[in-house]
Amino acid sequence: MKDLVFSGVQPTSDIHLGNYIGALKQWTAIQNNHRCLFCIVDLHAITVPQEPKELRENILDAAAAYLAAGIDPKRSTIFVQSEVPEHAELGWILGTVTKMGELERMTQFKDKSGKGGAERASAGLFTYPALMAADILLYDTSAVPVGEDQMQHLELTRVIARRFNERFGNTFQVPAALIQKHGARIMSLQDPSKKMSKSDPSELSKILLSDDADTIRKKIMRAVTDTEGGVSYDPDRKPAIANLMTIFHHATGKTMKDIEGEFEGKGYGDFKKALAEALIEHMAPVTKSYHEYRDNPNALHKLLDAGRETAQALATEKMKLVRQRVGLGR
Repeated sequence: MKDLVFSGVQPTSDIHLGNYIGALKQWTAIQNNHRCLFCIVDLHAITVPQEPKELRENILDAAAAYLAAGIDPKRSTIFVQSEVPEHAELGWILGTVTKMGELERMTQFKDKSGKGGAERASAGLFTYPALMAADILLYDTSAVPVGEDQMQHLELTRVIARRFNERFGNTFQVPAALIQKHGARIMSLQDPSKKMSKSDPSELSKILLSDDADTIRKKIMRAVTDTEGGVSYDPDRKPAIANLMTIFHHATGKTMKDIEGEFEGKGYGDFKKALAEALIEHMAPVTKSYHEYRDNPNALHKLLDAGRETAQALATEKMKLVRQRVGLGR
């Protein structure tokens, strides 16, 4: 039996280029050699306020994006997290073996709670890593494709799995991380010190899977650059250009050295024009497929129903063992 890979994206708004490169594009390759469960993690989405009707629409948006990116439902399982209640149950149980100090050190909680103050943040945002651990451990996941910003959470998942196994007996597989060399973290087009984010109020900061060619061209041409000239890959000295080169790499398959050679002696304007056209060409079939899937909600519901049944069967068996080990029930 092939090793199992689990991952997911929050349905908080339109899927953007960072999600596509950092997650979806990577998943399409992984599914060729692994059993895969790709979840739409709506329980995580409600750790911050959401409009219920929009959230339900965003769930279908995410399903359409998964398919448009190349996730094959014949090879991979796509499902909605909240429709398998064992996620929440196991999240609670793992929360009882997770230490407060470990949760307090999570940088993502510090970042998100810092905007409104930690005392105003939801308890769910604080305990988010325990639920993330449950998502992964529920399916005996062997590997998790993660961005650099999620490595801290995955490492805590590994700690939680080992602690549970030591206390209650061997129950969970300890998962490994899958990180791609370039593109695990795509940055904002307007501020290369920040990750490309759905919550960024600037539409120019992100490229959406639903963007048309003119919109992509406008956003790339208005992307910030570095004060130092020359197209060269140096994330420390030239983070803006390094980010754009990473996008170019994923749109064309060219290496960083190839890109540097192609634009040697040329300015940022020439580079951004070429990047815009390459990205438009690469994203055109993805965007077309996304709209086709999104225009057929009945097919999306049918696919998510089937995915739920597959995930539910696996989760049911694992939770029987977990409850037995912990001593829950009669």
